[in-house]
Amino acid sequence: MPELPEVETVVRTLQTLVKGKKIERVSVSLPRIVRQPDDVEAFKAQLCGQTIHEIKRRAKFIQFILDQDVLISHLRMEGRYGLYTSVEPVEKHTHVIFHFTDGTELRYRDVRQFGTMDVYPKGLETTVGPLAKLGVEPLDEGFTAELLRGLLKNRTTKIKPLLLNQECLVGLGNIYVDESLFKAGIHPETPAGKLTNKQVARLHESIVSTLQEAVEQGGSSIKSYVNGQGEMGMFQQSLTVYGRKDEPCVNCGTPIVRFVVGGRGTHVCPKCQKRKS
Repeated sequence: MPELPEVETVVRTLQTLVKGKKIERVSVSLPRIVRQPDDVEAFKAQLCGQTIHEIKRRAKFIQFILDQDVLISHLRMEGRYGLYTSVEPVEKHTHVIFHFTDGTELRYRDVRQFGTMDVYPKGLETTVGPLAKLGVEPLDEGFTAELLRGLLKNRTTKIKPLLLNQECLVGLGNIYVDESLFKAGIHPETPAGKLTNKQVARLHESIVSTLQEAVEQGGSSIKSYVNGQGEMGMFQQSLTVYGRKDEPCVNCGTPIVRFVVGGRGTHVCPKCQKRKS
């Protein structure tokens, strides 16, 4: 699933591709992708005639800011956007097409069909629907070590599942949690509330630096991820633990191990991330 760096990269790409374009009509071949409104014909009618003024990211969601409404899109496992001319053949698994007045089309393709789209009036998108209960943005200036310490205080939950909780801290998925915990030298099963102030400070720094570096490199193309121009990310070449089972740790040479934490496959260096009793 695309995480914060991948979604941020898609947003930046779409900003250059479709900002200022006016929607002439919308085609939907897989109605279940549309959740709000629950009538796909109403969804199409609501978007017609509106101009895309800005594309933003909130957590792992893409927001298309229109004249009166906000279209909220989640890519889930393998959703992707691409800009095409109207004469180009439509690829298999293309489920939504936004036809623009200039003859171009923004096409949403999703092999796994897990993606979602919601439309809400401007001003309501953050109080109802999928954005309503989201947590802190880790790349915002307000995300400090002190704030992170407050989020973890007195929590008995293991640190990895807590970092994956989008109501606590948004945008982090399996890849970047594993990478951040490794860089901070923290075992993923450590109770969140048991982290020392120094550990929290290291974790804060590792989360921010890992995400910033991943954004700079266009995200990680582990499976099928590409940005809005069909380009792969490069951060997968910089991964230190994720996906490196049995390979030597970049710091100490100990083989990386993989086990399950909170139902998620987890990669750890058993020497650099020692489990505390």
